[in-house]
Amino acid sequence: MRALVQRVSEARVTVAGRQTGAIGPGLLVLVCAMQGDTEANATALAARVARLRIFRDDLGKMNRSLLDTGGGALVVSQFTLAADTSRGHRPGFSAAADPATGERLWRAFGQALAAEGVPVEWGEFGADMAVALVNDGPVTIWLER
Repeated sequence: MRALVQRVSEARVTVAGRQTGAIGPGLLVLVCAMQGDTEANATALAARVARLRIFRDDLGKMNRSLLDTGGGALVVSQFTLAADTSRGHRPGFSAAADPATGERLWRAFGQALAAEGVPVEWGEFGADMAVALVNDGPVTIWLER
């Protein structure tokens, strides 16, 4: 699985004018299931995200995690993280999991993150979403598991 993690002071997702999820300080996590991924990948990635030390401590160093800060996570499906841009100008997405598997593993990731003790809010799988965020830093990290 792949995730693009952004440290935010706030983030929200709306679909057709309806808010599906919103957080204050925490992480916006864009998640993509790849072909061959399993629930074990989702669980392992969630554990990494929960413990990723990218929040400032009292000295201003990136030394605290979501678990340390009590921040939330806004989990958004993002199959375009599977983009292959090695040929031509149009990305290919054949490395992404099929939609049914992608949705199952996206949910498994969010549920595993919640099981770690992180408050989780959601985007909407397969929807045309408007994602609004205020980057904090900015800090953006690419993870694969």
